[in-house]
Amino acid sequence: MAAPVNEQPISTGNYRLMLIALIVALGGLLMGFDASVISGVVGFIETKFELTKIQLGWSVSSLTLTSTLAMMVSGPLSNRIGRKKVLTYAAILYAISAIGSALAPDFVSLVIFRMIGGFGVGASLIIAPMYIAEISPPEMRGRMVSFNQLNIVIGISLAFFTNYLILRYSQSDAAWVKKAHIDTEPWRWMLGLETLPAVLYFFGLFLVPKSPRWLILKGRFEEAKKIMTRFSNAETADREMAEIRQSIEEESKKEHSKQAGVADLFKPALRLVITIGIVVAVLQQITGINSVFFYAPMIFEQSGIGTDASFVQAILVGITNLVFTVLAILFIDRFGRKPLLIVGVAGIVVSMFLLSYGFRAAEYSLSEAAFAKTGITADQASISALYDHSYPDEQAFREAAEQQLGTAFYSEHGSTLSNAALHINPVLILIGILGFVASFAISIGPVMWVLFSELFPNRIRGLAISFVGLINSAVSFIVQLVFPWELEKLGSATTFFIYGVFALLGFLFIWRYVPETKGKSLEALEKELVRS
Repeated sequence: MAAPVNEQPISTGNYRLMLIALIVALGGLLMGFDASVISGVVGFIETKFELTKIQLGWSVSSLTLTSTLAMMVSGPLSNRIGRKKVLTYAAILYAISAIGSALAPDFVSLVIFRMIGGFGVGASLIIAPMYIAEISPPEMRGRMVSFNQLNIVIGISLAFFTNYLILRYSQSDAAWVKKAHIDTEPWRWMLGLETLPAVLYFFGLFLVPKSPRWLILKGRFEEAKKIMTRFSNAETADREMAEIRQSIEEESKKEHSKQAGVADLFKPALRLVITIGIVVAVLQQITGINSVFFYAPMIFEQSGIGTDASFVQAILVGITNLVFTVLAILFIDRFGRKPLLIVGVAGIVVSMFLLSYGFRAAEYSLSEAAFAKTGITADQASISALYDHSYPDEQAFREAAEQQLGTAFYSEHGSTLSNAALHINPVLILIGILGFVASFAISIGPVMWVLFSELFPNRIRGLAISFVGLINSAVSFIVQLVFPWELEKLGSATTFFIYGVFALLGFLFIWRYVPETKGKSLEALEKELVRS
């Protein structure tokens, strides 16, 4: 709720608001878990279902495809039936997805249930920060909206951690492990654990009130006032209601229509805010963050450290993400949105170019001992022709291996052979990935959703956030889908270099065009940013 910046917060009311924001932000935890748990699953399902690289990418990105569709409708739907009701439906979808994915008998079934979960992801990703922004006072809005990103990060870290625990248990000889089939199909337990937080979220939402701003939009003023007075005194509630009603009335008169349509987003008055929204939405995903989160073990395996070590380092990625997201929450209302974006995106540029350099400096040389450790059976004359030859990059090694062993053989065992032959500085790769994750987590990760909740006018906020969220999710889908293919065809060095170039372009845009929004009411920002 939009209290004046110079007003002292009422501590009891603010504590209640923070509790509600944390409950709503549990949708972010589910989103982070649902999206990242697949990082531990891909290796198992690639073998079990005999997937191609594009199919493997599809198993990851299918969730994002339906979340993109959900973003198209969740904002307008929340304007019609309410923010809280949409989040409740999302919790139900998460639970269905978790149970169905864990029990999936084949690849198609797995993808279908992942896609069902994607509808929950899209809805909660859009509506949770919107709801939190609508109940937050300006001096706390940045931190409170960032709770959603914090919970996304906790969900990601939780997925990495539980994946690792299940992997460790799968190697145990305990009778209960065998009885539960954790030893043979650990990936099902990785996916099924999401059921628990989904049920918790569903019941937690019963403690959450309806958005006062949404009630005012619907003309339900008495209900809105009752909710607002739970967090502030009656005088403050009346003043805030008057500001919100005036903003809505002015917007309605200006547009001569009560219902906002997509065409309204492209009117000259909104050109600045919608352009900023689109660019920031693209930038957050085009730099490859979900490639790192969803394929972290795969990336670390490419640095030659082994499967178990790759899962441990994936946990380290999650911890880094969590720590720097907490720092972003502490700093966002102190230093502002733009400084965090500038520093963080600059860090992303440096980290991506460092990763590109690290992989480009790698060499491929397969020894007899390294091949023996893979457990692969191959024609000795053919494989021995590869021994102790040095290849400058993965493409050169692949061409030589395909020539000696055949394309079909390399398609089946290429990843294992490449990892066995790879000689790289794993510390440099770890520094690059952790630097990238830290830079993302303290900047465009949480700040994007804060900006989205602040930039757009009351009347079109739901539609506008759905629109830019749709673009964000669509770019995420493409990045996830093609990432395994990029690693195979372009190589890691070129892939990360491309991400770095996009980050550099985004840095220049932020420096020039993104405004500072901290400490201002949503109505004040509308007057400042929306051109008459």
